[in-house]
Amino acid sequence: MATLREIRGRIGGVKSTEKITKAMKMVAAAKLRRAQGALLSARPYSRKLSELMNHLTSGMDLDENPLLMERPVKGVAIIVVSADRGFCGAFNSNIIKATVQHIQNNYADSYALGRVSLFTVGKKSNDYFAKRNYPVAGNYSGVFHDLQFTTAKNLAAEVVNGYLKGKFDRVDVIYNEFKSVIQQRLVVDRFLPIHKDSLKAKEPERKQGKYAKHVEVQYIYEPSKTSIIEALIPKYLEFQLWRILLESNAAGEGARMAAMDNASENASELISALSLQYNKARQAAITKELLEVVSGAEALNSIS
Repeated sequence: MATLREIRGRIGGVKSTEKITKAMKMVAAAKLRRAQGALLSARPYSRKLSELMNHLTSGMDLDENPLLMERPVKGVAIIVVSADRGFCGAFNSNIIKATVQHIQNNYADSYALGRVSLFTVGKKSNDYFAKRNYPVAGNYSGVFHDLQFTTAKNLAAEVVNGYLKGKFDRVDVIYNEFKSVIQQRLVVDRFLPIHKDSLKAKEPERKQGKYAKHVEVQYIYEPSKTSIIEALIPKYLEFQLWRILLESNAAGEGARMAAMDNASENASELISALSLQYNKARQAAITKELLEVVSGAEALNSIS
């Protein structure tokens, strides 16, 4: 059985851990507010950009642009978006597991031939895949400390350049989408070639009523749809990657906040259990001392 000194030491250690987890929770909550604000500001622009792309590509031959054209898949690139730090529950491990399963289930033959390339965003994903000799073609670690649009722009340029040169014929992206503080949704989606269905923007909820009606807006484009699409697609891809980074950043801070809250609660419960154990051990020690004193007094009385 543990001694009183050992139990006191454990209580002190758990209390110190509880202070750290509470502080980390407060820091994550502050970062989450900023990340959530940036994400909510970007979503309407992303939705309108997708809506515009949908209008432009409707009725046109998608083979006119190489970024829209389907072709046989030989080489594959996967953009894996994790966090730079841990202490966020299963946030990073879920991304890594999903990536490994995605490769095994869909690109096993291409991987065996060395035609699968990874672009890791976040230190945790890069550490995992680099240590296991996965072909990491691009590493963007440490970007979430000060997330900038240039990160998405550089990544999009690198991926598009490889796609146009024929290094890979398909690009997928795996990330966590922010739903709420305690909920993230793991997303495995196609990035290139741009799929027609991905251009259908998610419409915000509309009020339902007797006179509610959705009017489809028709646009006149000058000089032409083709020239506008050629100029718009790079911006569309850059901003989609930027939205994905914002989604993952907000989801990561939410997961970290929830994980630190659970850790603080567990520490509090452990402190209560150790305090009860300490009191029981202390009471047993006092009782033992009293019995020894009484037994000694009775022994003296019997001698006298």
